Amino acid sequence: MAKHCHILLILVIFAGCSKIEVATQDPKPASQSPSSVSYPVKLTSVHLPNPIRIHDRVISGGLPTGDAAFEELSRLGVKTVISVDGMTPDLATASKYGLRYVHLPHGYNGIPTQRVKELAKAVRELDGPIYIHCHHGKHRSPAAASVACVSAGLIPPNQAVSILKLAGTSTNYRGLFQAAEAARPMDAQELDQLMVEFLAIQEIPALAEAMVHLEHADEKLQLIATAGWKTPEDHADLEPAHEALLVRELFTELLRTKDIEKYPDDFQEWLRDSESAAVELEAELRSWQTKPDATLLHKIEQLSARLSANCKACHVKYRDVPLNLASRELGPLTKR
Repeated sequence: MAKHCHILLILVIFAGCSKIEVATQDPKPASQSPSSVSYPVKLTSVHLPNPIRIHDRVISGGLPTGDAAFEELSRLGVKTVISVDGMTPDLATASKYGLRYVHLPHGYNGIPTQRVKELAKAVRELDGPIYIHCHHGKHRSPAAASVACVSAGLIPPNQAVSILKLAGTSTNYRGLFQAAEAARPMDAQELDQLMVEFLAIQEIPALAEAMVHLEHADEKLQLIATAGWKTPEDHADLEPAHEALLVRELFTELLRTKDIEKYPDDFQEWLRDSESAAVELEAELRSWQTKPDATLLHKIEQLSARLSANCKACHVKYRDVPLNLASRELGPLTKR
């Protein structure tokens, strides 16, 4: 399975490493004075994926994982962490470093109007600096951060798209670019009067949660593939056949979802074929483990490509469809 594997985002998948070396809590690059800094600017980081400074109050980036990442956020002076990813935030580790978590997930197909308002109010009113993240820090978080900052009046509208380009946001995510292009400052009084309960964890649909797990499972298989379909030297916990088994279980559980029969036939077929390919991949990897040969390697790579093709087809038809086109292109799925 290749890097594309979320399978499908029905409506919205809530389901994007570098170095921030900071000697003090001043979040600006040490070599520049505040007046000479022009945003957006990429930061270097030890533990935070793809961090980009958008405003004095806002940094966009990827998922902070473990003590080292949260400690680095603390050294940057960050007070609030906003996740726009579907994964349950690591509240315990954030709390150790005095950081507040706020969960405002959205998908790859754009940012709903209400979520834009909530993000704008968050960057305007919550304790800062604020770190906004998705998983990789490449797609959803730069879109969310740019839209939030424009809507809150922190940056001009003409900077929004440049933030996505700097982050490396894929142009396949048309809805994210449309959100950035459409962002405009909101009335301050409207934001003042907006009532929002900023929760640390938002409940998300079971299917979207499963897609988050698939994304993480795919990353592990990619590490294994890069290591020649063997356990990577720096990830001794990853056993190839076992990871393929876990991927298969995720597809199997999705097919057992109560309402799965209500989804389109092609979606169900992609799931079934991916489950079948994962079963075969596990078997071939077990054989490869005991007796590797060129024939087995060819089969393994074919199965991986098959999984990737299923995922990509689903993404193109469903996950990456902009919100303003979803009702036309997704048909019955938009009503669920």
